[in-house]
Amino acid sequence: MIFLHPFLRRLALCCAALGCHTAFAQAPAAVPAPPHQDAVSRDAQRAYQSAREKLVQIRTLVRDTNTQSSVGSGFFVSVDGLVMTNFHVASQLALEPERYRGVMVSVDGKQAEVDLLAFDVLHDLALLRVRDAAGERPALDFRPAARPLERGERLYSLGNPLDIGFAVTEGTYNGTVQRSFYPRIFFSGAINPGMSGGPVLDDAGEVIGVNVSKRLDGELVSFLVPAEFAQALVARAAMLPPIGKAGQAEVTRQLLLHQDALAKRFIATPFKAQMHQGYSVPVPDDAMARCWGRASDASFKSYAVEATDCQVDSQLFAGQITTGFIKVHHEAYDAPKLGALRFATLFGGRMESERFMAQSNAQKTAAECTERYVDRGGMALRAVICMNAFRKLRGLYDMSVVVTSVNQPTQGVRARMDAYGVGFDNGLALAAHYVNAFKWVGAQ
Repeated sequence: MIFLHPFLRRLALCCAALGCHTAFAQAPAAVPAPPHQDAVSRDAQRAYQSAREKLVQIRTLVRDTNTQSSVGSGFFVSVDGLVMTNFHVASQLALEPERYRGVMVSVDGKQAEVDLLAFDVLHDLALLRVRDAAGERPALDFRPAARPLERGERLYSLGNPLDIGFAVTEGTYNGTVQRSFYPRIFFSGAINPGMSGGPVLDDAGEVIGVNVSKRLDGELVSFLVPAEFAQALVARAAMLPPIGKAGQAEVTRQLLLHQDALAKRFIATPFKAQMHQGYSVPVPDDAMARCWGRASDASFKSYAVEATDCQVDSQLFAGQITTGFIKVHHEAYDAPKLGALRFATLFGGRMESERFMAQSNAQKTAAECTERYVDRGGMALRAVICMNAFRKLRGLYDMSVVVTSVNQPTQGVRARMDAYGVGFDNGLALAAHYVNAFKWVGAQ
């Protein structure tokens, strides 16, 4: 989450983590502080002091007013002034360079203009070049791949939280995140907005990852981009000129690559069949998505509802848009006591409550929809497919498909799949893949 960007959702893209240095009152002589606390404090202090001159804050400024639009963190990765940060910190420099410019601020307060050199949207990384004529700068080293991290290893995250000053926080390595579309390190340390793009160091002071995000619904559940992707970006881009006005086209190109990989993997991974009365409903496999289920209160006698929600953990940040992921939701109704007419009123009302983007905005066009009645495995379905086109990221769409069963008088299934940031052909392929997976297997 970039500071001052409240629209970011649950898996907020934000700068990784920190708590400020904390001063402890001296304990009475008879009750000394535990030795391990002293050791941890010395380690954190050593990590900060070794990296202090290599840390920077990244600010995005509105050109016309010279006011601050967003802030993040970064660090030097070469002596000739290359700075690593998150793409979501520098995204405005890629998408709207005519409106925004970038500035880096060192720990001692010195400022310099920066140019966006290259970026990796898929792994949320950006490489900047400092524009001033200063001499060689101290840079952080990356941990060699020959020394893999061990679970429980102590790590130190650095950055400038909430634009209040540079700081360091301690945490541990807990492996990689399960079911993440791209590799992420699970870091058990506190994070705060403003530290996105800052480095995370091991005990040797070498970079093992880059701060990227945290979970807002948990404690000390934070995520890092593995250092190997930052190294690859440096190797690929160190000799390039600033990307300039080609940034938007390059963002689009990378998002198109992502959506193609996502659609192909989603279609290639067989659905699980979830049974509701006589309905076989497609649900993404556990290896593809996280799913959660719920049922209506048993004390409610008129009808019963069972629901499932799934989401693929593949979100990407592109300016003010979070895109590149798939959500699936369905509800199964059983209402033998209502009668066919009352059930039709209830069930039809649920379908009419589905919402699509009816009006265009600066990012996307209004939804265009088509409706058909189809039969899948003896299950008559009403299917509605809608698409919104991205205005600037040409070739990308948000696709929604909603299906409702129409084959039983007092039972039914209403389901929806949303694919964000897909190509037109892949959107249709995903919709067909989903709709074709529904079946009627008969009363149980």
